[in-house]
Amino acid sequence: MSLMQEISQRALDRGLPLSVQLDVTYRCNERCIHCYLDHEDHGEMTAAEIYGVLDQLAEAGVFFLTLSGGEVFMRQDFLGIVEHARSQMFCVKIKTNAFMIREEEVRRIRDLAVQDVQVSIYSHRPEVHDAITLLPGSLRRSVAGMRLLRAHGVKVVIANVLMMRNRSDQAGVKQLAKELGAEYTIDPTITPMMDGDRSVLRLGLGVPELRELFRDSDLIGNVEEFCAPPAKATDDTLKELPCSAGHTACYISPYGDVYPCVQFPLPSGNVRRQRFMDIWRDSDQLKEVRSITLGDLPVCSGCGHVGSCTRCPGLAYMEGNMHGPSVLDCEKSFARTGIPSSNMRLKERCYRASDGLVQIAVAAPLSSFA
Repeated sequence: MSLMQEISQRALDRGLPLSVQLDVTYRCNERCIHCYLDHEDHGEMTAAEIYGVLDQLAEAGVFFLTLSGGEVFMRQDFLGIVEHARSQMFCVKIKTNAFMIREEEVRRIRDLAVQDVQVSIYSHRPEVHDAITLLPGSLRRSVAGMRLLRAHGVKVVIANVLMMRNRSDQAGVKQLAKELGAEYTIDPTITPMMDGDRSVLRLGLGVPELRELFRDSDLIGNVEEFCAPPAKATDDTLKELPCSAGHTACYISPYGDVYPCVQFPLPSGNVRRQRFMDIWRDSDQLKEVRSITLGDLPVCSGCGHVGSCTRCPGLAYMEGNMHGPSVLDCEKSFARTGIPSSNMRLKERCYRASDGLVQIAVAAPLSSFA
């Protein structure tokens, strides 16, 4: 067991929140076509309120703190928030588009010993990246910000969200990361809007594109192992937890709302009305999330993919049932292995039993199941 696994297990055994993502604002200078947030300010927490929340998180035992948005530097007091967080000895990570980062910001980030700064880059080509952010010059400014950060020794992570618009550009973004001395990560998941609007999902990769992605050894590594048929589930597998959301991690919005995860918008309390630890311990919603094991999932527990699927309970929740499958994750498992999930087979049977239907309720047509 690695040190990180041991720390996570101890936090889980003790019911402690190990990591929290706190969005300090939803305001943003970019308008990314796939973004799941409402960028209007509906009364975000003041700096004093955020300081109080940070103090409560420290008392609760939180160690890893991700500060995100929106765009964090839309708040003129953001670096003061970072300073207060570091005074509480959090391991701080920042998510930003780096558009507004200059020498002064970089020096303070460096001096505050921020763990890393994550920047979303969609393409190495300005015409593609800027068409996604809807902010002219955004790639140029983001790259300039990342160069400044690296020049001052700050660790940078490039996050490459893949969709149909930029599906051919991951190699170029990876090369850009190499040139900058930054780490590189990819994510083929497009998330529904937090208000439940699923129209943005049309931007995501389909099964054919996912299949191609999952067979790129430069991105995935050992393709044979990654794309191997899933192993048979064991009793121990079915006792496992779906993910860390609500167990050792949670998310807090700019308005103080607490959720199991940023991709799991189940309202579980508000730090403007309750102390964080009271929400963490007593929220009925978080208790329900914690009660679920893989064996408790009616469809997924009987699926051959249950032990290897990347099923996100938050995506399942936004599809209507946190105990159910996530169609998006079913598609990933199918694209990876070529084996339809139980959910796909169920929907295929529904298709065959219904006259007049032309496509099942997943992104891939039935012909791709062959």
